[in-house]
Amino acid sequence: MEFNPNNNVVKLCLQGMGMEEKGKPEEASKLFLQAWNKATNDLERFISAHYVARHQKNISDKLKWLETALKFALKINNDTVKSAFPSLYSNIAKCYEDLTNLTRQKRIIN
Repeated sequence: MEFNPNNNVVKLCLQGMGMEEKGKPEEASKLFLQAWNKATNDLERFISAHYVARHQKNISDKLKWLETALKFALKINNDTVKSAFPSLYSNIAKCYEDLTNLTRQKRIIN
């Protein structure tokens, strides 16, 4: 499986990244969700879930999307996708750390 810039899902993600660069995160988020909804295979689902995760406002939702991206990435036997594993696992770990800290803060406040 190769990254194809002519793929419709990839095009939507590229457009979303363009919106991010222009400082338009809401538009970017919509494009990434469109990409997710149009995804038809594991690579497209991995790519789009990765970008959807970046725009989640709360940690639980971000974690859900990162784990979704990881689930599809694990199904793909491709060195390019495998190179994303360290970042995915690191971001997932950060979410768990943030959730643990948030839980601790809530206990202290209450």
